[in-house]
Parts: sequence; C-alpha cells; structure tokens
Amino acid sequence: MKHNTSSGESTDSFGSTTTSPQAALPGINDFAEGFVSYQTRAVNVLECADNHPDSALANIYAGMLWMFLERPEAPEKSIPYAQRAERVGGLNARERGMLALLQAWQQYDHQQVLAIGTQLCAEYPRDLPLLKVVQYHAFNAGDAALMLRLALAAEPHNGHLAAVHSMVAFGHEQSHHLAEAETAAHRALAIDPNEPWAHHALAHVHLGRGTGKEGLALLEASAPSWDGLNSFMFTHNWWHVALFEIARGEVVTALRIHDERCWGIQPDYSQDQIGAVSLLARLELAAVDVGDRWQDLLPFLETRRDDVIQPFLSLQYLYGLARAGSALTDELLTLIRAQAEQPVVKQDRILWRDVAIPAAEGMVAHARGEHDRAARELASVRHELWRIGGSHAQRDLFEQVLLDARLRAGDWQAARKTLEHRRGWEPDSPILQQRLQDVYQQLND
Repeated sequence: MKHNTSSGESTDSFGSTTTSPQAALPGINDFAEGFVSYQTRAVNVLECADNHPDSALANIYAGMLWMFLERPEAPEKSIPYAQRAERVGGLNARERGMLALLQAWQQYDHQQVLAIGTQLCAEYPRDLPLLKVVQYHAFNAGDAALMLRLALAAEPHNGHLAAVHSMVAFGHEQSHHLAEAETAAHRALAIDPNEPWAHHALAHVHLGRGTGKEGLALLEASAPSWDGLNSFMFTHNWWHVALFEIARGEVVTALRIHDERCWGIQPDYSQDQIGAVSLLARLELAAVDVGDRWQDLLPFLETRRDDVIQPFLSLQYLYGLARAGSALTDELLTLIRAQAEQPVVKQDRILWRDVAIPAAEGMVAHARGEHDRAARELASVRHELWRIGGSHAQRDLFEQVLLDARLRAGDWQAARKTLEHRRGWEPDSPILQQRLQDVYQQLND
C-alpha cells in the first residue's frame, strides 16, 4: 500500500508522515530518535503532547511511553493521551493504526497488538520506532521468529541506519543464529561504533558461544559510550558485563558493578529492579555474601505486590521479595496463583496455569530453602519457560536456581548433566569447574 504525503502533513526524522503541526515535530522526533537509540530525550514527548493537544502522534507516543512503565497503573496514565489523540480527528492511516495498536496495548490484548503491529510494519518499513515497539511485544511473547522476520523486512529500507542492523542482530541471536547475529551487529557498529543495542547483541553472542573473554573486552571498550543513555540500556549492558565477570570467577568485581552500575540508577523502574534481583541471585548462587542488599531493593519490590501484568517480571519480583524475607511474598504469590482462574490479563491464563505458577512455587521454595520442592516445580516447566518472554540470558536465572536446588537436594546425576551442558558456554568458569568436581566426588563416594 502506498501512502502519499498530503497537504498539511509533515514528515518525521524517519520519513513517516504525520498530521501533527510543525511545532510538535521536535518533540515527536525526540521520542522517535531517542526511543530507538535509548536516549533520555525520548521523554520530551510528554511535554510535547501536553503542549500540543492538536498533535495526535505526539499524544500516541506519550501514551506508549506510559505503557513502557510496566506497572499496573500504566493504562490509567496512558489512556488520556489516546483519548486526546482520538479527539484530534483527521488522522492519516499510519496514525490511525498506531492509535489502534496503543489502545489494544492498554487493554493488554497482546495478540491484537502483534497483529496490528505486524501489518503496520509491512506498510511502513521505514518506521523504526514502530518496529522497536512491535519487537518489544514479540520479545515479551517469546516469539523470536517474529522479531527477526520484522527486522529483516525493514533492513533493506533502512540500511544506512545502525539501529536496524542491531535489531536484526538481536532477532538472529534470540533465534540461535549466532554467526548471523554477529555479522549484523558488526554491520551496525561499522555505521555507528556507539550503537548500544549492537553491543548488547554481541554480549548475547559471546555468552552463547562461551567466549566470555572476548565479550568482556568488547563491552569494557564500549562502556564509556553508555553514559547518558536511559537507565535500562545503561544498567542492562553493565549487567551483561557483570555476568561475564561472574563466569570468570571475578565475583567481587561483579558485586561492585551491581552497586555502582546496575542498582540505584532508576530504582522504581521495572527493568532496573529485575536486573538487580537476577544479579544478586546469581551472586548468591556463586556463594557470594551480598549482605543487606536485598533489603535495599525491598521498598521498591514491595510496590510490586499487586503486579501480575508480565509473568517474566512478576517471577523476579516474587523471588526478590522472598529473599528479602518480606511478608508481602505470600500476598504476591496468592495473587499469582489466582491468575489461573481470574487473570488480570485474560490471554495469559493458560500461560500462568501451565508455566508461570509452577515456576513461582519453585522460586519461592528455593528462596525459603525447600530445595526438593524447588527442583521439582522448576524442572516441570524448564522447557516451557521461553513462553514467558525474556532473553535466553535472562531466563538462565531459572536454570541456575534449578541447578542450585538439585545440588542442595543431592540430585547429583541431574546436576552433573546440567553442569556438563553449561560448560559449553562457561568453559573457563572456576565456579562451574569446582561444582562439577564436587559432584563427581559425590557420585564416586
């Protein structure tokens, strides 16, 4: 379908037309460019939308920004912007599609979001902010194939932009195409050496290959360029650095990264919270005393006691609450159990029932020292956890908790198989080698 620029329409920095007034374009472009490149100026669209109630697109983007809050109250914050955009009237086809996508998102109708988004990406292949939004939803749905397919379709139309190649790279990596992911990431870096999502994709590639030394060197060389990015990109890339440090046994360095680079940047944000939870958990699993750091997270995690919007996030909030010994652990666990019958997000009922609830029971059991039960529950859903979203690297937290539960429960044969498999991507880990040696000793006694 062709879309011609009609009189009265302007064009944003990605070549997409908008009915918005010229005065709103700087705020629109701040979101479009900032969102794709993880720059903090993306939030400028909120002021732009408030100053330009006659700009449907600015208000649509502002509504999307609120949905990225990833909290139960996000729709309440977002809906007024969608209503304002709807009142503007005279929207072009792209804007009508974007508004429909936003409204489906506000209803947590993930299937409709992906259906609308996939169609819009086909019609507007130069619209990289749209592609980024749709990839986000495909990622949360565990649909790596869709992430990749959408990015590959956009690549011929945006080959001069680093961002599209890094989106292709991550789609390839999540599809286990490591060579293709590496090629695409380096294509992005040839255009812009500071492209942070390409650094991120390469972190995943090196993790998957077991080439942690090379991955660490790349990230450390790139790290200065992350200063000033939004908290997700800054803390998450540093989180990857910490994973490489743990893998080589440098747990003190990893703990310092947690304190200085991963926690406290924007502690009320979902992604900062789960990054800290998973990093502290991995450090404890590596036999590190993390002191009172769980208590530092507790005030922020306790605000999540009613948050069952995304199972992947809720499982980590739950584990953090349990490790901190919060009385609200059981409150969130009770709410999680209820999602099998009366889910907040109706489409997720089966996902909660079959995957996320057993995982939640297992994570709480592990946090409370009930290792036999933890191993049983987590093992029952081990091969289905991809359905809750998150990356391979992020979901590895559940695999590590399962391994620890098996070790503590004395299930030496299952632990041995897992440890030998893990050597493929942690070949030089002294922690893994010591665990494997201990398991062999137990089996031989």
